Order: sequence, then structure tokens, then C-alpha cells
Amino acid sequence: MPERVIIIGSGPAGWTAAIYAARAELQPLVFEGAVTEENRMKGTLPLGQLALTTEVENYPGFPAGDLREYLKSALPPERIPWRDPEHTHGAVTGPELMELMRQQAINFGTRVITDDIVEVDFGTHPFRLKSLSGERYEALAVIIATGARANYLGLESEERFKNRGVSACAVCDGALPRFRNNPVVVVGGGDSAMEEALYLTKFASVVHVVHRRDQLRASKIMAERALKHPRIQFHWNAVVEEVLGDDERGVTGVRIRSTVDPDEKTEIPCSGMFVAIGHTPNTDFLRGQVETNEKGYIRWIHPHRTHTSVEGVFAAGDVADDYYRQAVTAAGTGCMAALDAERWLGSKGFE
Repeated sequence: MPERVIIIGSGPAGWTAAIYAARAELQPLVFEGAVTEENRMKGTLPLGQLALTTEVENYPGFPAGDLREYLKSALPPERIPWRDPEHTHGAVTGPELMELMRQQAINFGTRVITDDIVEVDFGTHPFRLKSLSGERYEALAVIIATGARANYLGLESEERFKNRGVSACAVCDGALPRFRNNPVVVVGGGDSAMEEALYLTKFASVVHVVHRRDQLRASKIMAERALKHPRIQFHWNAVVEEVLGDDERGVTGVRIRSTVDPDEKTEIPCSGMFVAIGHTPNTDFLRGQVETNEKGYIRWIHPHRTHTSVEGVFAAGDVADDYYRQAVTAAGTGCMAALDAERWLGSKGFE
């Protein structure tokens, strides 16, 4: 007997889709991802990118406050994320928010399998899916919510200081206290990097942009805005060689190296480094079975709908959104995908 709805992915989009699908009596089955070293290195462990962040100040409904008692009442003891006992009144953390979403979906009857989907066949119906463990499943409808992972530089020091000054999202983290009135570094030369740099000028004392070339790849208007801004300084023909810092303070600076003269190195004091060199959508397992755009993101074929090029397959969150990439927008499209799937199933007589 095929599943009514299988949801692949466990970020805000996946869990929101599960909540809505479960409340609609669709008995969703969620594949939240496998706990493997490969997934850890790629940043694709269960609970999505938000689980890799610390405080989440911009998700509605979670102002700063002491959440300890609430978490104890809402989550099983073994699922309560660790929180620094010295820091109890800040905003909800990424892991806490994701655990709460996961539990809310389970409360309504969502079933969860901690495994990856590694192969799909959308050429037949019911759709066929294969997991990393070798199990095979069938589904009447599928919601893809596998997200997109940020591209990083690949430095050992960068990995060490992730969430302690190293970030890939200025909108997510830029307003945090550690960056306010302090110098920060942005790595990249495209539109995303300029957007990050301009956004960070609201908080940082100075924004250092490190770019490996002598001119920006960004659109003319974005480049002009950044180049004219008095608090943005550019470091041309340079790459980050090492992120500097310590266990107590986190990031304290970066060392950059010239791409013209490898012996020329400079240290930039800063409280954080924002990497803006793009994202990679997690769509490898699809092997081209749904249409994607030029960046590899799944294409929604109808405006304001989550339908993909395959009837009965829907996409939600950052796997289809290469523009906003926020937890709240991902959750919104997760809701849309569940409603779209429910209505599609009803239109086909799959009650």
C-alpha cells in the first residue's frame, strides 16, 4: 500500500508540511536524513541548516526569554538541545526551534524515519523511492524539502569557528551582539556578497569585503552601492587563508593572502566572517527527474504554487527558493506544499 504523502527533508519547510499534512489526515511519512559523517561534513544532518545556527532572533513568536521550562514541557528529555547555562534569556536557538517543529509534527501523527532518500522514480505512479539503507517505498504524492547548503571555503579554521563568528547568512546572524559595532569580513564578489555587505553596515563598524579578483561579479547597481558606501572597504585579489580566534572569544580576525603575490599576507581584525559564495541545492538524489533552474534549484511551474514539473511532486523551502532563504519563508512554502498536495490528491480521487 503506497504512502499518501512522503516528505523528504527536515528543515522548517519539511516539518511545516508535515504538520499541515498530518492535520489533514494524510498520515505523512518524513525522511529526516541520515546521521552520517558525509552528511555532517556537507551540513545536511537531520533538522536542516537551522540546526547549525545558534540564536534565531527573526522567527516570529519567539522573543527573548527563558525557554527552559517550556522546552521541558514540550520535548522528550532526550530531545532537549543543550543550552549554555550562562545564557538562558536569549532568543530561541536553531536546534531548539527545529526540535519544537519536529515534535509538533509528531504530535499530530507524523511518522519519522532517520534515513536519506537516495533514489527516486517519478516516471511511474505511485512514485518509487529508495533509502540509503536499501528500503523501498511508494507514495501517491511527494514533497521535496531538502533545502540548500551554504558553500564554504573549506578551511579547517573556518569549520572550527562556525556559529562562533563564521556565518553564511547576514540576515540570520548580522544583528547578533557579537557583530554590533565591530568590524566584520564578507567573502565574495557577487550580488549575494554585496547584499550581505550592505546589510551588515547597519550593525558593523566597518565591513571588509575580500574578493579573489580585481573587479566584482555583482550587477552594476549592486556593485555601485557597495563601492560608494563609506563603511565598506574592499580587499582586491585576495583570499582568506585562515580564520583567527580562540575558544573563549570565537573569531578575532582573518588572515588574507594575495592572489597576485602569494608571499603578501595581511591580518584583518574582526568579530566575524560571512561567507557569501553561493549555495548548493540538495537535489543530487533526483538525478534530473524534475525541472530545475540554471542554478540547480527546483522550478515551481505555477506562480504562487509549489507544483514541480512532475504532477504530484511538490517542492518547498530553500530547495526551490534561491532568493529569500529564510526559515519563515521556508515554513510558509511548507504549508503551501502540504495544501497543494492535499488538493491534488483530492482532485485525483485519492481520499
